Amino acid sequence: MSDVTEEQPPETAKKRGRRQWIWMGAIAVTALVTFGLTMLLLNILERKTEAHAPYTPVVQLDETTVDPAIWGRNFPIQYEQYLKTEEFTPSKYGGASLEPHTPTADDPRTEVPESKIEQDPRLKDMWAGYAFATDYRHARGHMHMLDDQRYTLRVTQFDQPGTCLNCHASTVPVMQELGDGDIRKGFDAMNKMTYEEATKLADHPVTCIDCHDPETMKLTITRPAFMDGIKALKASEGIENYDVNKDATALEMRTYVCAQCHVEYYFKGEDKTLTFPWAKGIDIDDIWDYYQEDGHVDWTHKTTGAKMLKAQHPEFDIWSSGIHAANGVSCADCHMAYQREGAHKVSNHQITNPMVDANASCGTCHKADSDEMKRRVEVIQDRFVHTRDVAFDALVALIRDIEKGIADGVDEAQIDLAREYQNKSSFYIDYVYSENSYGFHAPDYTQRILSDALDAARKGQLALRGASAEELAASDITEANKERFGEESAAREQ
Repeated sequence: MSDVTEEQPPETAKKRGRRQWIWMGAIAVTALVTFGLTMLLLNILERKTEAHAPYTPVVQLDETTVDPAIWGRNFPIQYEQYLKTEEFTPSKYGGASLEPHTPTADDPRTEVPESKIEQDPRLKDMWAGYAFATDYRHARGHMHMLDDQRYTLRVTQFDQPGTCLNCHASTVPVMQELGDGDIRKGFDAMNKMTYEEATKLADHPVTCIDCHDPETMKLTITRPAFMDGIKALKASEGIENYDVNKDATALEMRTYVCAQCHVEYYFKGEDKTLTFPWAKGIDIDDIWDYYQEDGHVDWTHKTTGAKMLKAQHPEFDIWSSGIHAANGVSCADCHMAYQREGAHKVSNHQITNPMVDANASCGTCHKADSDEMKRRVEVIQDRFVHTRDVAFDALVALIRDIEKGIADGVDEAQIDLAREYQNKSSFYIDYVYSENSYGFHAPDYTQRILSDALDAARKGQLALRGASAEELAASDITEANKERFGEESAAREQ
């Protein structure tokens, strides 16, 4: 027993030593974990603080701040991206390259986009006698929008109204100046001016001030034409007194700011007031009916004598009938896809073709890889071009038949009826030709439009052979189907 007792103290001392090291290690680990968690929480707090402070105000902005470079001092990332709109982005159908251009006193540009009317001479037949038959080119980035308008032959060789400036320049300061601070008065004054007079007042293409409130940075509508147009459209849907800057949601504004310009429009009356034809609805048939009631005519066709309508660039109008609009996907979601810059989520202000980065634009919703998404888009566009070409050939054939009918002395009433069908076929083809998605924004809807255009060309040719408007009207079965299935579609939408 004595031997055992004598051996216990050294063994106990060793155990005590181990326990002390364990406790010290535990304390050290706890201290390290606590320090790590504290640093992590501080980092999270810092990032949250950064996220709540959307920008660092280096300069004060107000409604007179037009130069985007000044806005860029507060928003350097967005400004750097905006400058990239100067870069040309080639695509399969949207223009493959720029053409060299010899500068002149009337046109100082050294490069210009490819000519659409040289690539497709049928456009000259469709627009014979109108300025677009002289010069019509592929679009390029926002940085070029003012110069490409100022120096197109449509402006240098034809008299154009100040109304044209609405969508190609930063017109907020122009309207403020002309209206003594009242944008609507300035809008009316600018419309009445000649383009030559109005363009002298503009210093920049569309910039930050045209879409953002300089105090809150919220998206805002600055174009009276869209304010009136969307109000009329909402009224046609049963929503009265709609004020877009008060009633639109944040998501809607991510499309509406683009729709200030990317729409169908016309110049109304002697004052050339920029007007969106949406009072009866935004479907092309509603727009066509609106024009028929309004009696608006853009020009008289040079070879057939038909009274014609010119479609513009109805991206918003067509998108509104597409699957993306139905699912709440805005213009900005695809053309200004979000990207991460540090703690911030930034809309890409390069405003470019979504296929430049299909993962960013499509990958938010679609799980297919970039190559697969590009293939899907091209399949839609290939089918669109095929149907468009079939319809376009039919329109040109109708134009040739009317020309021949005039020369052969065909009855004037038959010629007039054929002219009416020429106008409809031309407007429907022009509507999708001038829309820059090549059928992608609403594939099924676009195919329907081209089908109607083809039908109008066919009816025009039959009219020259003596068929009456009554004989060419839709059958009772077709009308019954419209009523039946139209009601069912309306019920599904509600």
